[in-house]
Amino acid sequence: ESRWPYLFGAIIVPSLIQVMILPFLPESPRYLLLEKHNTSKAEKAFRTFLGKDDVSQEVEEVLAESRVQRNTKLVSILQLLRTRAVRWQVITVVVTMGCYQLCGLNAV
Repeated sequence: ESRWPYLFGAIIVPSLIQVMILPFLPESPRYLLLEKHNTSKAEKAFRTFLGKDDVSQEVEEVLAESRVQRNTKLVSILQLLRTRAVRWQVITVVVTMGCYQLCGLNAV
């Protein structure tokens, strides 16, 4: 029992390492391109991650995926349950997650 404070204090070491390393890591190219709208920094981040000079194809893929996501229609839970094609998959996932919560595994 007397060593519990050391156990809780052990998380300090990885936290300090992360705080020291984090400023040197590049931003996510997707974040820079889609959220910040900064193409030059996104291309630089892609070059850093991929290690190649021509990253125009990757930039176009991210932009195309963004356009597809913007055009995707969101459905409500009720509409999802009314759709015959996915009804059984949704019910299976709900029952599985419900059983997982009720079995007490989280408490262990």
